[in-house]
Amino acid sequence: MNKENEIKEIMKNPTPRRRVGIIKTQIVREGSMLYTNRRINTPSDAVELVKDIFRYADREMMVVISLDSKNAPLALEIVSVGTVNTCLVSMREIFKHCILTNATSIMCFHNHPSGIPDASKEDIDITRRLDEAGKLLGIWLLNHIIIGEGKSYVSLQERGLIKNGYQKISVCEET
Repeated sequence: MNKENEIKEIMKNPTPRRRVGIIKTQIVREGSMLYTNRRINTPSDAVELVKDIFRYADREMMVVISLDSKNAPLALEIVSVGTVNTCLVSMREIFKHCILTNATSIMCFHNHPSGIPDASKEDIDITRRLDEAGKLLGIWLLNHIIIGEGKSYVSLQERGLIKNGYQKISVCEET
């Protein structure tokens, strides 16, 4: 087939093309809140920061706080709102704002509307998945806290399910 016939054939049956969007990713601050401790050093410090978010919740919610290298909060996000006894948790949604804020670690919180903060098998499973995903991304899971009624809570880090605790682990990769 000569060039002229080839061009005519292409014109008759053009190859479909797709358009790709050019985007800009940014964080939009929707508001702010005051807190007393500059750094989060204990589970009770962390609970103090988020307790008002869960105060009147009638459904399970997952909240993530991204932290800098000194455990100072960078951002807080409600990443999921579920039903009375379950909440869908997506690793993508958990870590999205943490990457955008250059967080070095995170703390996750969810509530039990029943008021009893006992960890279920699902809570333990999701904590392990969060820990593994965070390690892959270089964003450490410091704690996963289940909020109950009043001042009751369960820290899965204190229960030994998270090894990082409130210390940062320095990671150097050899090339």
